[in-house]
Amino acid sequence: MSARAQLQYLHDELEKLKEQKLYQKLRVLAGEQLPVATFDGQRVINLSSNNYLGLTTHRALKKAATAAVKTHGVGSGAVRTIAGTMDIHLALEEQIARFKNTEACVVFQSGFVANAGTVQAILGEGDLIVSDALNHASIIDGGRLSKAERRIFRHKDLKHCEEILKETENHAGRKLLITDGVFSMDGDIAPLPALCELAEKYNCIMMVDDAHASGVLGRGGRGTIDHFGMHGRVDIQVGTLSKAVGSMGGYVCGSRDLIDFLCHRARPFLFSTSHPPSVTATCQAAFALLDSPAGEKLIKKLWSNTKFFKRRLKRLGFNTGASETPITPIIVGEAAQAHEFSRELFKEGVFAQSIGYPTVAKDKARIRTIVSATHKRKELEEALEILERVARQLRIL
Repeated sequence: MSARAQLQYLHDELEKLKEQKLYQKLRVLAGEQLPVATFDGQRVINLSSNNYLGLTTHRALKKAATAAVKTHGVGSGAVRTIAGTMDIHLALEEQIARFKNTEACVVFQSGFVANAGTVQAILGEGDLIVSDALNHASIIDGGRLSKAERRIFRHKDLKHCEEILKETENHAGRKLLITDGVFSMDGDIAPLPALCELAEKYNCIMMVDDAHASGVLGRGGRGTIDHFGMHGRVDIQVGTLSKAVGSMGGYVCGSRDLIDFLCHRARPFLFSTSHPPSVTATCQAAFALLDSPAGEKLIKKLWSNTKFFKRRLKRLGFNTGASETPITPIIVGEAAQAHEFSRELFKEGVFAQSIGYPTVAKDKARIRTIVSATHKRKELEEALEILERVARQLRIL
């Protein structure tokens, strides 16, 4: 049998997706990630980016990237544990640790591997993970890699979470209680104070994936822990450099022992080349900006735009679920209809990506909208008019 014949099943599966109207092509961006941008050759109002604060095009970040190339080159040339740890890598990690009010920090190549690599490193067979049902895929994969037992509690259901913790109170191994800070598909916020109480009561390591809270919640965008005043009560904080920070990567913050251990045992850290100097310097510039009046101003604008957009969506009759943050889903139901809604919106000048199973439940397909600090009010008003018109045409409203 030829190699091509051996992979025929992949072609067949793709054909099934096309028949079900679930097949999607990647939208291609030409130029910068802006509130109004060019995708597939068409100018559209961009409601699909994680660029919350517009930092992907901020002049201070561009300047820092250019300067770092001149002083440090375009790449590090090695993994961190051999010859790839540069002075600017350490400076960034120290800067993030101060920002997050923790002892230490380590930077990873993405938020995904920060989560997966950390869970895999600190747990093993005989240990236990207690996880929210809607936690990010990277947490799920990290749990699988760790080979620890996994117990899932219903989304934000504190009673169910405690039932599991009580059932496993005498578990012989280590226990990890883990949650997203902001949930990426629904935009709601974890009940962190109550979860911290449960972690302390049942002797669990407490871990939060703060990817979508970084740069959005808390003072200067310090995240969910700062938002709720939970400093010192969360053992492991994971964040991203790829969303509000405007660049690329992920990080883990916690005790010095935790970070030193990850540097010895986290496989993505051990086996991946470190960040290019330009990316590292960009992140440094972003955290300096967040920790300034200019950063606070951007965050205030983000929330002003978010509140305006949510209020208008609800007034129009859209189902935005339990969203509490700039992530605002418009829940449609069936995936095929959500994809059609997204395609028709794009034709009319709004890019709002549709999301269906298996990313979300089969009856919870939606388009996910995210506004930014750099959207102008008139752009949001135009997007709302298009959303209403297309939704009525498709009998969604």
